[in-house]
Amino acid sequence: MNSNEIRDLLADPFKECDVEVEGEEGHYKVTIVGDVFEGLTKVKRQQMVYGHLNEKIKSGEIHAVMMTTLTPAEKGAT
Repeated sequence: MNSNEIRDLLADPFKECDVEVEGEEGHYKVTIVGDVFEGLTKVKRQQMVYGHLNEKIKSGEIHAVMMTTLTPAEKGAT
């Protein structure tokens, strides 16, 4: 599995978001920016994303994920 395949996996459930994926060989950095995260805790945001990656994690295709989930306002503040 490569970063493009992971981006494709997340594109549909997060179609209103900016999705970036970097990495290789099972280790990836995922950054998703979108209004979908408004009002959610960091844990809830990550649970949303992991829900779409869990099958690939269980199979071993993805070994580690570092995740950043932001609203557009939060991204603008950084």
